[in-house]
Amino acid sequence: MKAVVGGYVIDPGGVGEGAFDLFIESGTVEAIAAHGTIVPSKDDEIIDASGRWVLPGLIDIHTHLREPGQEWKETIDTGSAAAVLGGFTTVCCMPNTIPRTDSAEVASYIRGKAAEAGRARVYPIGAVSIGLAGVELAPLSELTAAGCVAFSDDGEPISDSGLMRRALEWARMHDGIISCHEEDKQLSHGGAMNESPLSYRLGIPGMPRVAEDVMIARDIELARLTGGRVHLCHLSTARGVELLRRAKNDGLRVTGEVTPHHLVFTEDKVGLYDTAYKMSPPLREAEDVAALREGLADGTIDCIASDHAPHDPDSKRVEFVRATFGILGLQTTLPIILGLVREGVLTRTRAVAAMTVEAAKCFSLEKLVPGIGTLVKGSPADIAIVDPDRIWTLSSDRIASKSRNTPFLDSEMHGMAELVMVAGKVVVREGRLV
Repeated sequence: MKAVVGGYVIDPGGVGEGAFDLFIESGTVEAIAAHGTIVPSKDDEIIDASGRWVLPGLIDIHTHLREPGQEWKETIDTGSAAAVLGGFTTVCCMPNTIPRTDSAEVASYIRGKAAEAGRARVYPIGAVSIGLAGVELAPLSELTAAGCVAFSDDGEPISDSGLMRRALEWARMHDGIISCHEEDKQLSHGGAMNESPLSYRLGIPGMPRVAEDVMIARDIELARLTGGRVHLCHLSTARGVELLRRAKNDGLRVTGEVTPHHLVFTEDKVGLYDTAYKMSPPLREAEDVAALREGLADGTIDCIASDHAPHDPDSKRVEFVRATFGILGLQTTLPIILGLVREGVLTRTRAVAAMTVEAAKCFSLEKLVPGIGTLVKGSPADIAIVDPDRIWTLSSDRIASKSRNTPFLDSEMHGMAELVMVAGKVVVREGRLV
């Protein structure tokens, strides 16, 4: 048996907060008790968490692992290594692989490679349409049977409203989730950053907020019509937050996520044509950042997702308009969010909830792994022991990903997952892979 003793547990979905000791047997939490109430036996492996936070393993429901098909950018092995180093014990990976995750064979391949890697739990997200082409529904029931936990054409919107309606009607019957990249490409076509006075000054084609907002509004109304479950990916606009808030007030089955970079950066970062800040949706303006922060704090936005998007250097070392969209996120999400806690934007309880139990609820992961995202008796022993004050540098040699496309390279980070367990197995110790 392992005993995690002396730490401060933050478990919003379970025991709450306090000085608790955890006892782990056969990959699950066997007991949790006030510190010192249960004395470990001399045969137990003692893990001293004094002065640290003991959290449920973090859960990321939006990441890109690139395998199969783009292994020069990332593999399931390197991506899951980055995940556990960032405190994430569960990740859900998007289907824009090559071939796309639109068949049981590809979904099974991903699960097999994740098992070989032996680090984080990795769950595939299946394609909504065959080839992400937005024309014909993928075999959603077959993909569910193969282990897909949700469906998305992320990277591409589902532009055909009829197709989206059919997907949601299927979702209603099978309690599936359609996770949506919200973008009207007739409005954003050719854009590379937020449409604003700054984009005009820089001479960069803009992506207007309304391109995101109109698709959010459409999918909310389709959720109202069908009763299906819609999850809004990487919200970036103030209006999008308000639309989600109204949908929830109406009792619709709609959830949403926000990325760390949309919580801390504005479009001003693009001012030097730095492609590290090119992402989709683009960085917006200060009013949008304020609305996203408020929406996350009050629970309108359910969870935080990294949108980890690794890219090779050649795809970023080009003109801004030609560069690929996306940045790394798995190893930087935790310190960024801890920064928001220090600023008073989020309480530590809300921050942890948004990266654990609330993320699990968005994709109903508790149906697959009972208790996931919590530390109650019988839950999986997926645990992150975090020093919220540890200062470290995101140097190139600390990045587990095959790619380096992050604006935080060589930056000072505050907060680290020092020890991480997945199903009771220690996979990170002292901030390094075991």
